[in-house]
Amino acid sequence: MYVDMLRIREAEERLADMVATGEVRCPTHLYTGQEAVAVGVCKALRDDDYIFGNHRSHGHYLAKGGDLRQLIAEILGRRTGCSKGRGGSMHLVAPEIGLMGTSAMVGSGIPLAVGSAMAFTMQGTQRVAVAFFGDGATEEGVFYESLNLAALRRFPVILVCENNLYSSHMHIKDRRPADNIPEIVRAHSIPAVRVDGNNILEVYQAAVDAVRNARQGKGPAFIECRTYRWRGHVGPNFDLEKGLRSKEELEAWMARCPIKSFQSELMSKGLLTQSEANKLRAEAVKEVDDAIAWARESPMPTEAEVTHNVFTSGQRSVDG
Repeated sequence: MYVDMLRIREAEERLADMVATGEVRCPTHLYTGQEAVAVGVCKALRDDDYIFGNHRSHGHYLAKGGDLRQLIAEILGRRTGCSKGRGGSMHLVAPEIGLMGTSAMVGSGIPLAVGSAMAFTMQGTQRVAVAFFGDGATEEGVFYESLNLAALRRFPVILVCENNLYSSHMHIKDRRPADNIPEIVRAHSIPAVRVDGNNILEVYQAAVDAVRNARQGKGPAFIECRTYRWRGHVGPNFDLEKGLRSKEELEAWMARCPIKSFQSELMSKGLLTQSEANKLRAEAVKEVDDAIAWARESPMPTEAEVTHNVFTSGQRSVDG
C-alpha cells in the first residue's frame, strides 16, 4: 500500500509539471493528497471486481493495477494509451483490470456501478462493484435514485465518497445546510460510515468490512472518506489566488499527508526504515521517469485512425 501511494504521488506531481509546461494539453484533475482512498479501497478488492471513477481517477486506475506507462501515454494522447489516446486524463478505460470507465459527468459512475452489481447478482457471482465520486456527486439526482435501487435489491455495490470538502470551487458549507452525507445515506437503509480518508488503514478496514458483507449478500455500503486535494480543481495550481480556500487550510491538510502518516506508522512498528523509504521513493521516481520517456516515444494516432476505438467497426447503413 505504501509503494502504491508513492507511485500515484510521484506520477501526479510529474504530471502537474507537464501540465504547467504545456506538454500535457488535456484538462487534468490531479489526485495528490487523496492517495489513501484509492489504494485502501482497491486493496480490499479482487481482480475481477469492477470499479468506476470520475474526472479525478489517475489514482483509481493505478491502485486497481493499471499500467503506469499506458496512463501517461493516454494523457499525452498516444496510441499506446489505455484508451488508445482518445480519452485523455478524464476518460480512462481498462477492463482487463476491472476499471470499466471514468467520466467527467458528475455522479455518472454511480448508476453504472449499481447496474454492474445487478448483473453480478443475476449471474450468481460474488463479485462487487465500486463507485468512486466526490462530495459534489451526492447532490445529483442520480445519486438518490441509485441509493434507492441498490438498497431495495440489496446489490453488492460499494459507494465511496471522497469528500475533499469542495465541489469544483465551492466549499461544502456553502452547498449544504448540514455536513451529514452518511446520515442521508442511512435514511435509505444503507450502512454508512465516515472515516479519515488520509488514514489508509482506516480506509482499508472499512472497505474490507463493506466488501465482505456485499459478497455475503448483505447488500450495499457507503464509505465517506474525509480527505483533501492539494492541487486546485483542475490543473497544477493550488487555487489560493482565487480566494476560495486559505493558505492555512491547505497547509494544515498537507501536514496530514497520507503517505507521510503511513510512513511514520510503519516506522514506529519497525516495518520500515528511513533508508528503505528513500529507496522506495527513488524506485517510484525512476518508474515514473521511465513511463514518461516511453510515452513520449509512443506514436500519436494518425488522421486515418481518428474514429478507431470511437465507433464500432463495420459498415453502417444509410438510415443508421
